[in-house]
Amino acid sequence: MSDSLIHSSNNAGVLTLTIARPEALNALNATVISQLAEAIENAQTQADVQVIILTGSGEKAFVAGADIKEFADFNAKQGKQLAQHGQDHLFNRIERSTKPVIAAINGFALGGGLELALACHVRIASENARMGLPEVSLGVIPGYGGTQRLPRLVGMAHALEMIPQAKILSAQAALSIGLIDGLGDDVVATALAVERHVLETALPPGHRAPPAADPNKVAAANNIARRKARGIDAARIAIELIAGTSDVPLNDGLAREREEFLRLRQSE
Repeated sequence: MSDSLIHSSNNAGVLTLTIARPEALNALNATVISQLAEAIENAQTQADVQVIILTGSGEKAFVAGADIKEFADFNAKQGKQLAQHGQDHLFNRIERSTKPVIAAINGFALGGGLELALACHVRIASENARMGLPEVSLGVIPGYGGTQRLPRLVGMAHALEMIPQAKILSAQAALSIGLIDGLGDDVVATALAVERHVLETALPPGHRAPPAADPNKVAAANNIARRKARGIDAARIAIELIAGTSDVPLNDGLAREREEFLRLRQSE
């Protein structure tokens, strides 16, 4: 399609899908979500595709987040439909992909952008990349799986620091906690060079073992939230959801996250 927001190219069995909204820092809107989900689904049946790379156009951003203006313009029913469509048809579809999916993070991966990377099997970032889930600073929580997949990838303690405090990490800091798997000046070229045996054994975070419970870290996170985010429910709810990942099945956690995100979106 001439108006497609997803550009694709196949190089020796590696399908690169590029989100092309550079004027909006490649923010996720309903069209991007729908077109990317369709491209991922189509790739599952293409014999000439063995690996999928997701990246963003330009040098500033992989995906800088969800399209806040679009979400603000939607009524409650439309917002619920978009949240559920994104989770079910894009993020969960990437996680279930029979072909390994690599996130090539070129620049900002914030909010829904980092959640998109968290649904993938492998994450490669550029040195200038910045990553985080800053939704609580807007009075909401991650709505595309961030509270559930991040703890499974980096552990309870790091997730309890990142999400409730809306921390943005440098690429080096992300590498040090295991949020990403590698760095490269040209992230697509680096992704193309990932060895096949690594891809064959890589598990997306949602398919990994739940993190160990850490009551002391949960208590500490709540104390920080009470001091720094007084009167705001988002940090407290994010902490509850993160803490629950140690014993709540992924699908149940995702459903609760979505419900809380939508409730907070409609709140004062």
